[in-house]
Amino acid sequence: MKSRRQFLIQTIPFALGVSVVVKVNAQSNRVDENASSAIALGYKHDASKVDSKKFPSYTPGKNCANCALYQGKASDSWANCVALANKQVNAKGWCLAWAKKA
Repeated sequence: MKSRRQFLIQTIPFALGVSVVVKVNAQSNRVDENASSAIALGYKHDASKVDSKKFPSYTPGKNCANCALYQGKASDSWANCVALANKQVNAKGWCLAWAKKA
C-alpha cells in the first residue's frame, strides 16, 4: 500500500501535464489571421484594426461577441465561429460574415 505522500508525488505531475495538454489543444483550435479562410473574410482578432476603407461594412461596435455566428456567450473571450469552420475566434474580433445577433 502506498502512502499518501507517494500518491501525491506521483499524481500531481500527471495532473499538471493534463492541464497543459488541454490548454495547448484549446489554443491550437484558434483561427489564424493568416489562414486563407480568415483572409477571405477579412478576419482580425481585434476589430479596431480592421481597415474600414477596405471593409466598408465594418463599423465600430461590431465584433464577434455580438455576432449571430459566435457560438459562445458574449462574456467568453474566445469561442467557436460557424463562418470559420468552428475555429475559435476572439470576442473582440470581426470578419465580413458578421451578422447581428437576434
